Amino acid sequence: MPAIASDKPYRVGRSRTGLGLFATKPIKKGTRIIRYFGPLLDCDKEEDDAVENKYLFQLTNRWTIDGSVRQNVARYINHGCKPNAESDVKPRKRKVFIRAIKNIEPGEEINYDYGTDYFKAYLKPIGCKCDACEKKRKKKRAEAKAERQREREKAERKARRLAEKLAKAKDKLKKLNGHGKADGKRLNGHAGGKSANGSRANGHDRAAV
Repeated sequence: MPAIASDKPYRVGRSRTGLGLFATKPIKKGTRIIRYFGPLLDCDKEEDDAVENKYLFQLTNRWTIDGSVRQNVARYINHGCKPNAESDVKPRKRKVFIRAIKNIEPGEEINYDYGTDYFKAYLKPIGCKCDACEKKRKKKRAEAKAERQREREKAERKARRLAEKLAKAKDKLKKLNGHGKADGKRLNGHAGGKSANGSRANGHDRAAV
């Protein structure tokens, strides 16, 4: 890891994606934070055009900065979909500076948008891990969790209502069965009474005869 002078408002530190550049002092919006530098590659030359690494910074159709050199501390700055800095490109001077587009507080990670081509080639296949995308994923996970909880509660309410209906149906059936048995006993008793009366009537008839 390259040494950084103490008067610089940044340091290299651990980030979600490996290493990153973090503010050590307040950085005001509009401030040039650091220069992105390295050997210039002439893309009209076959050997230069053949160079491939993820630290290449294209200045023009012809000139590209190879930022893979260790001294280029700016190469530690990670991509951000909602960045606090931007690349200030000076094609004629063949220079690139990273400039703050927001006030950056000590401890904040410095980031800028790498551009569509880089995003599609290197970040999209593995999933962007910048703070904005991570917050978006957390929000989606929280929403999915809440939706699962709602579905569970809905299923539980449905199960309770069904159980209550079944309980009421069983209770009603018990009451109906109870009424049927009671009515049957009264009818049998009443029928026995008729038989007794009939016997007395028959006895009375026989006595009369």
